[in-house]
Amino acid sequence: QVQLVESGGGLVQAGGSLRLSCAASGRTFSRYAMGWFRQAPGKEREFVAAIIWSSAITYYANSVKGRFTISRDNAKNTVYLQMNSLKPEDTAIYYCAADLRPRSYVITGDGDEYDYWGQGTQVTVSS
Repeated sequence: QVQLVESGGGLVQAGGSLRLSCAASGRTFSRYAMGWFRQAPGKEREFVAAIIWSSAITYYANSVKGRFTISRDNAKNTVYLQMNSLKPEDTAIYYCAADLRPRSYVITGDGDEYDYWGQGTQVTVSS
């Protein structure tokens, strides 16, 4: 069992920045990949970014590449999403998720491959 708790969401003007955090507990955090996804009102959930257990490989959706950075601190059991140059279209509920394949070098944007999800944090970008 893994528990994931997101924080750091809020209201920001276009062009601004936010850093989301996701604290994990319940299993050895350092062994599994983590991802961030988002869902805007009336839209399907979409992949944002992912990072493998060792931080050696990261993967981004084209829509956020160059603006968002995913990172993790295994000593703190936390994964981060630094979001810069935010746009109104980034408005969504952001979820972190855990892929429990241990020490895998496979990284995916397919939400069905993730085993546990947090409750989400709202990000609103005003124009």
